[in-house]
Amino acid sequence: MNKFYNSVWLKEELCMGCTNCIKRCPTQAIRVRNKKAVINKELCIDCGECIRICPHHAKEATYDTPDILKRFKYTVALPAPSLYGQFNHLEDVNIVLTALKMMGFDDVFEVSAAAELISEISRKYVAEHKEKWPIISTACPTVVRLIQIRFPNLIEHLLPICAPVDLAASLAKDRAMQKTGLSREEIGIIFISPCPAKVSASRVPIGIEHSEIDGVLAIKDIYPTMLSYMKKSVDCVEELSKSGRIGIGWGSTGGEASSLLTDNYLAADGIENVIKVLEDLEDQKFDYLEFIELNACAGGCVGGVLTVENPYLAKVKLLRLRKYLPVACNHLNNDSPDIAFWTGQVIYEPVLRMGKNIKESIENISRVKELCQRFPGLDCGSCGAPTCKALAEDIVRGEALESDCIHILRNYIHKIYNELSMLDSKPDSKK
Repeated sequence: MNKFYNSVWLKEELCMGCTNCIKRCPTQAIRVRNKKAVINKELCIDCGECIRICPHHAKEATYDTPDILKRFKYTVALPAPSLYGQFNHLEDVNIVLTALKMMGFDDVFEVSAAAELISEISRKYVAEHKEKWPIISTACPTVVRLIQIRFPNLIEHLLPICAPVDLAASLAKDRAMQKTGLSREEIGIIFISPCPAKVSASRVPIGIEHSEIDGVLAIKDIYPTMLSYMKKSVDCVEELSKSGRIGIGWGSTGGEASSLLTDNYLAADGIENVIKVLEDLEDQKFDYLEFIELNACAGGCVGGVLTVENPYLAKVKLLRLRKYLPVACNHLNNDSPDIAFWTGQVIYEPVLRMGKNIKESIENISRVKELCQRFPGLDCGSCGAPTCKALAEDIVRGEALESDCIHILRNYIHKIYNELSMLDSKPDSKK
């Protein structure tokens, strides 16, 4: 049974059975069977690469529509910092926040404001836990899920602090309850998301038992509507922003790491680069680092598949926007709030195992090696699996046949043809 919610799904009517997605998926979670792509829910980490690469738009992400605002008596928008990088010539964040209220939200609570609190808590945690260096950021749910299924030895290095959006949701709901007197169920906390992984994390969070996020809207869906409201909000801007450079900087690569006020860090983006860093970290090549920030999307959150702007251009826009802002507008008044820390542990999920026990796994791995020696090793993807090894593993699991390899099938057909030709060429024994 799959313990995880997956936002990415397949629109079968649009799938043409091409191999673009299986070659791009970082966890080899996709196969093509019966001319249609099939997504393995246990292996999918909701990185959105299949959405990005599919030429037929057959992959989609699950998220809510603006109609979700009607379900609550009072709604609060949680704009991600990456939202600010989507607009041209934006000089004041308050224009965006005012537009959100004009769209129908009763209030806004910036995720970037919570990010500044998380930065302060993280600085203290990293300084006090040198035995866990390098500590890995947990702000990107795709990275956390990747480590959970593929890099179990690195779980102990994860920063046990919730993502800024979860802290923002908790603080926003508490503030709304005090302000309105409404119950928790009557208040809707709606996150404006740049990626599908954030949707999954809100439905089935990692590290915490429950997320206060009640709905998720995609940046790309509300972007056209926001443009029209932003033109109107220029003349009636409300002073709603409560975040500075540090908080808004979280929207792109290096923003979180630089907020720790140390140069002894590494920041990488793009899922292939992330995997390479994790492999090197597993090989203990980065022991001298204090902190590692990893973002599955190129450019950071501004590169999410639910955004509209080029990630590198959006990154430039964020840099310009935060140029004249104060360093930070949010600080802890007391010790680190317990609400910011994980309440549970991240447990290794052995979805890549080849057997129910060690003996069976060793036997199956040996069978995989034998099959790989019989395959051409071209990794062409014509069989519906991304690599020859992946096909061999599918065969061992009983999910595919050797004849799915067109090279094996061709050799088999040639063998049958030659045997038939030999039978046909033999002289008639009766003559």
